[in-house]
Amino acid sequence: MRKISESTVTRLSQYYRILNDLIENNVETVSSSEIAQINSITAAQVRKDLSFFGSFGKRGLGYKTRELKETIAGILGLHKKWNVALVGFGNIGRALLLYDEFKKQGFYIQAIFEVDENKIGSTIHGVDILHVNDAPQVLLSKEIEIIIIAVPAKSAQKVIDFFVGLGIKAFLNFASTSIHVPKGVIVKNENMSIELEALTYFLTNK
Repeated sequence: MRKISESTVTRLSQYYRILNDLIENNVETVSSSEIAQINSITAAQVRKDLSFFGSFGKRGLGYKTRELKETIAGILGLHKKWNVALVGFGNIGRALLLYDEFKKQGFYIQAIFEVDENKIGSTIHGVDILHVNDAPQVLLSKEIEIIIIAVPAKSAQKVIDFFVGLGIKAFLNFASTSIHVPKGVIVKNENMSIELEALTYFLTNK
């Protein structure tokens, strides 16, 4: 398969959510123009994004919503359960543990790693808080493939280096710092300050 841009993958996730909403409203078919209008892009962009992965729908008839949703779910890897570990259990970590959408999309937090002795040994909503030194055994036994980083910025690089050394290839990083990883490892950064600054830029320069 040719290399797919991050923007295309992001739009596929948006299409998936659009299709889910349409299905919940008993809509059986949808056109590329309708998807485009909901997503504020062009119909040509929708068709191009989907064309990377095959031929879908019929000209003049559109796409079957359930069929296209299942196809996109397979492309995004949402057809299986993903085991996730959370590193850091401060305010952000607690909020992420309680975020119900993760389970709905097939992401299950199976362990929380900490270094704070006051937190280690607790069980929160059925998830054990363990010392980070237990990670090698826990990652293997619970078949964890994704790590969410919710530690202070000054610790994030060291923590990710540690888990890269244990074979983890995918990270969702909530620490507000630049992260460097070797080839073959992916880090997605979630920085709420940057997103807010984009909003303030818009308001300042509108």
